Amino acid sequence: MFRFEVSVEDLLRSRFALSPAMDLCLLLRSLAGQNRPLPRAWATRLRPAFERLRRETELDAALALHTPQAGPNFVAPPPRGLNQTWADDLAMIRATPLEAARREFATTATGPSARDPRVRAVLDSTDAVSRIAEAMDRAWHELLAADWPQLRAICERDVVHRVGVIGEHGWATTIDGLHPSVNSRAGGIELGFFPRDGTVRLAGDGLLLIPSAFVGNVAAQLEDPWPRTLVYPARGAAALWGEQETVPRPDALTALVGRARARLLVALDAPASTSHLARSLAMAPGAVGDHLAILRGAGLLVRARSGRSVLYRRTPLGEALVAGSG
Repeated sequence: MFRFEVSVEDLLRSRFALSPAMDLCLLLRSLAGQNRPLPRAWATRLRPAFERLRRETELDAALALHTPQAGPNFVAPPPRGLNQTWADDLAMIRATPLEAARREFATTATGPSARDPRVRAVLDSTDAVSRIAEAMDRAWHELLAADWPQLRAICERDVVHRVGVIGEHGWATTIDGLHPSVNSRAGGIELGFFPRDGTVRLAGDGLLLIPSAFVGNVAAQLEDPWPRTLVYPARGAAALWGEQETVPRPDALTALVGRARARLLVALDAPASTSHLARSLAMAPGAVGDHLAILRGAGLLVRARSGRSVLYRRTPLGEALVAGSG
């Protein structure tokens, strides 16, 4: 069993962030067979470009730094907050000193792929960092950039939900809701199914929490320069993996309110804004606004302002309709 020792001060200093670079690394590992398999539709769409990038760029050198359990810090630098972008990550990757990168090569590039002559030539070169950064940048633009607005919206909605749970029920309930293998117990956070045992004391530094669309279980970052971190599956990401239907079956709800409105009603298992719903469901913002107005007029939704955003949530009637259609 692995355990974080957590104080009240740690909880007060804990915070959320997004990591485009980490999700890119998880996607690449899935395409390379080092992580959970991608949904068939995603694999069919992305694999040709992935294989071409392996031929045309130094992507194999970046992949050689990964194992099923871990990867190098410099290709997935610690994010600063919820506004983290790929440009932020790429700048940090490119700024990695060569000696720091080579220390990571020595500990992570230990598998058979790292002995490939082409890969070894990249890792031993004086411009290894820039060559790997360029390969990662092309991978971002050709494999993930088009889907990132939708994935980011899913992660942002997850954070909105978790913050609401913290305010209403406290941190213990929030931690318990991250994943079935994560439990808050007696001043600590315990991780089941973790590849190592032990205890890490946060010592007042807080915990960084990162929702991800690609992580299947729960991952942790325990080594500098990262803060102590939990990476967990974002709510709503399961639909991307074929683990749940966007609209429950049988389709009584769709027959009652129409497919688009049914999708919106089901998606509002946590409060969300018009823009978040539009990005996460790949719908036009204007159409989302029109459908939300109709659902609100029918008494299925209410809305309330939260900071600069207006968040919609289901009413008891809306909850009953969704529950009854499953």
